[in-house]
Amino acid sequence: MSFQYLKPRGSTRFKDRYTTKADENLTKFETGDTGEIGMIGLPSSKSSISFSMAAEAPSSIRSALGSFSTYSGDKDEDYADMKLLDYGDVAVHPTSLEETLHRLQVSVSEMLETRACERYVVLGGDHGISYPSISAFHKHYGRIGVIQWDAHHDLRNLEDGGRTNGTPFRSLLESGVLQGSNLVQVGIRDFSNAKAYADYAKEQGIHVYTMADVDKTGLNDIITAEIERLSKEVDMIYLSVDMDAVDQAFAPGCPAVGPGGFTSRELLNSISVAASKPKVKAMDIVEIDPSKDVRDITSRLAAHVMLRFMYQS
Repeated sequence: MSFQYLKPRGSTRFKDRYTTKADENLTKFETGDTGEIGMIGLPSSKSSISFSMAAEAPSSIRSALGSFSTYSGDKDEDYADMKLLDYGDVAVHPTSLEETLHRLQVSVSEMLETRACERYVVLGGDHGISYPSISAFHKHYGRIGVIQWDAHHDLRNLEDGGRTNGTPFRSLLESGVLQGSNLVQVGIRDFSNAKAYADYAKEQGIHVYTMADVDKTGLNDIITAEIERLSKEVDMIYLSVDMDAVDQAFAPGCPAVGPGGFTSRELLNSISVAASKPKVKAMDIVEIDPSKDVRDITSRLAAHVMLRFMYQS
């Protein structure tokens, strides 16, 4: 029997014949597939030093893609035919953080080994996922440069809590995956870090730009100059976008919200600038807790960050 109006569960969304939504670009990866972008979800948030349900973010960001079309009015170009290969989400271990980190690194490595595309989006999760993810890219590509949008240094010591969402970049530095001079931190916010970690950043040669520096120099100029510098030193550049770099007014769904951060426009414009550079191959988006969000504001902003990375390069 056929039904006139009943559709499969979840498929009753209005469809305009002339409009393609960004989530329609999602294609479940199958062996042999090729596409422009590869995407993987790392739904881990048990390493967060504050209560967080960031493990739910990969699902909420995918859903938020349905809020936007594939057409860029600024560029007068429609990306409806772009294929976004979705590798799915990693099954994290229920109790062992070390096993979870291992699974995340293995899964990102397996995605890269398919060689199905040239550019990648990694959806966290808390910022702890950047340690295994960047480690996998380092193993695959070689010398790696990182631009980190963040209110915090994420250089905490490991003695007080092990590997947490506050330690990924210290872990990367101490494991030799990343050189200090190849790490750029933008958006470091006042009254949000300890002096010991600011001093550690200087000792390691990390290029740190506070919000005061951003106000003085301009975010896009900083990103342009640093990518030009890094491009001469590394084999690929990885963007790590901690959404708490954005002011709490524009990203209320972060575990560590605070005032004085980027506006949504500043973030999006800077991602467009970075994504246009040929050595920029990957991006992670972290630190969204959908349970704390308001009308999916933060997840929608993250989805728009994805669009800028995917479509504006």
